[in-house]
Amino acid sequence: MFKLLREKLLGWRKKEPHEVAKVIGDSGRRVDEARVDEVLAEVEVGLLEADVAQAVIEDMKRELKTALEGKRLTRDLAFEDAVEEALRRSVERTLQAKPLDLVAFVRGHEKPVVIMFVGVNGGGKTTAIAKVTHLLQKEGLSVVLAAGDTFRAGAIEQIEVHATRLGAKLIKHAAGADPAAVAYDAVEHARARKRDVVLIDTAGRMQTNVNLMDQMKKIQRVAKPDLTIFVGDALAGNDAVEQARQFHAAVGFDAAILTKIDADAKGGAALSITRVVGKPIIYVGTGQGYEDLQPFDAKWMTERLFGEA
Repeated sequence: MFKLLREKLLGWRKKEPHEVAKVIGDSGRRVDEARVDEVLAEVEVGLLEADVAQAVIEDMKRELKTALEGKRLTRDLAFEDAVEEALRRSVERTLQAKPLDLVAFVRGHEKPVVIMFVGVNGGGKTTAIAKVTHLLQKEGLSVVLAAGDTFRAGAIEQIEVHATRLGAKLIKHAAGADPAAVAYDAVEHARARKRDVVLIDTAGRMQTNVNLMDQMKKIQRVAKPDLTIFVGDALAGNDAVEQARQFHAAVGFDAAILTKIDADAKGGAALSITRVVGKPIIYVGTGQGYEDLQPFDAKWMTERLFGEA
């Protein structure tokens, strides 16, 4: 999205990192404050087009204004480069939330490690669970899956297909059963058989559904997850941000996985979710295969947002 902003709206030429670092300083010509306001208006348009949440846009505009107003630029470098550098710094600070190494967490924690996944239907939650299962199995860790979305028979069937393909143990009850009971049985199974990890799927109805949130709170009380992970769809844009906000307010979560990043040409969801809830994105989904789960890297995402990756 920032590549478009650079080329279409601001028209600056790309600098090398060592050049850009010298843009803003204490000597040289003073930044034109009227120009700052003009450029911030264009930045806002670019961020809106990239599905960045409005509250995040306002925060970033304030940061940019503070970073630019009253500053001086070296003579041989353009004002637009100062805007890019300030914007890049703001993006990197946002994306560099406290990281979480999932594999290291599992290895260093008392077993079984219980992880609950939350998110709305259609966001790729069950597929993300399957990818995490594959990832942990590659690390030599044993996984038990809990079919906690008992609201839909199709959800149970979906996770069962993944469990069969991956050779993972699945604990399931009939459709309509108490999901907390499924989670409890999965944890007890893992404990009795000395398995390493329990991954709990949950119903993905809308985050505003009070019964759903009460159900998830019950799962938390019964299963006592060591981690709760939100799974959001990168293509959902602002909807994914609002979902993250609502889930975090209701049940809380420790980290996020962003799916379908390979199809997301904008990246606003990654930027906004991290900023709004202050939790790290630990993986991004880059395809449909079990291998298509990439550790989140703030530098990679920043380069992608600036059209460099």
